[in-house]
Amino acid sequence: MYCEFTMRWQIFSCGIFALTAALGQAQSYPAKPVRFIVPYPPGGATDIIARSISGKLGAALGQQFVVDNRAGGGQKIGTALAAKSPADGHTMLLVSVTHSINPALDAKLPYDSVKDFVPVTLIASSPNAVVLHPSVPAKSLHDLIALARSRPNQLIYGSGGNGSPPHLTAELFKSLTGTRMTHVPFKGSAPSVIALVGGQVDLSFSTVAITLPQIQAGRVRAIAVTSPKRSAALPNLPTLREAGPANMADFESQQWFALFGPAALPRETITRLNGEIMRWMESAEVRTRLSAEGAEPGQLTLEQFAAFIRSDATRWVKVVKASGATAD
Repeated sequence: MYCEFTMRWQIFSCGIFALTAALGQAQSYPAKPVRFIVPYPPGGATDIIARSISGKLGAALGQQFVVDNRAGGGQKIGTALAAKSPADGHTMLLVSVTHSINPALDAKLPYDSVKDFVPVTLIASSPNAVVLHPSVPAKSLHDLIALARSRPNQLIYGSGGNGSPPHLTAELFKSLTGTRMTHVPFKGSAPSVIALVGGQVDLSFSTVAITLPQIQAGRVRAIAVTSPKRSAALPNLPTLREAGPANMADFESQQWFALFGPAALPRETITRLNGEIMRWMESAEVRTRLSAEGAEPGQLTLEQFAAFIRSDATRWVKVVKASGATAD
């Protein structure tokens, strides 16, 4: 009886100790400055979002959050560095949809996008838009599909580069509609949109965040968005799910920005960072700012976000294999 009681007490004591340690860790986090690795140069959308969030988190959690730009290799250099960092919440990774695409384009990545990271927060997303030069005689998605089928390889679409999200979105569109169009890659999405406005290309599948000013000015014509639901910035535009053929019922392609941590990051740290960021994203100030730029705040729970990341990675593997796309 004594031995049994002693054993039960030891188990209970161990449980209490573990719970106390976890609570202590959560309450003491962060214990030092936190580094946000951004695998892109300063000034881009991911960098801007990282700097906005780091300032808010620093004020809320009482420690400095520092953005560390580690550009190069299509975000591989910075991502590999984050994967090898201690899983204590003091080194985090802020990336875009390219995080899900890279494994499909490069089988020799120095990290595993799924196994080496844990998703923390989907921060924001922006749908791609099917955008045409005004000279293209198509007023709807149905018109565009019919036109492309009648003129194989004659319509030219631009993108931000081989293997970029707009390029793969177009490849997915082509495979589902049975159309053939000619791809012209540019060094970035901005130059591709400039080419669209100038009439050097006929259409693009760039993000609403980039094309919105040109759409509003009437320099280009938008006919649909690629997100599951309509864009708040362009509420009159149908989605491809609405306007496309039946096999587009599950079509989805969005530019997203999200925070990840090393795989063994404690659940308490994940929950705390997620909660603080979500509170900030729910503010009217942030929603107004994102809406003006054609983006929307992330609204997924941790479980939903984890499922979304898995499905997104699977989607792009299929598209890359079917199209034979390669990275620049």
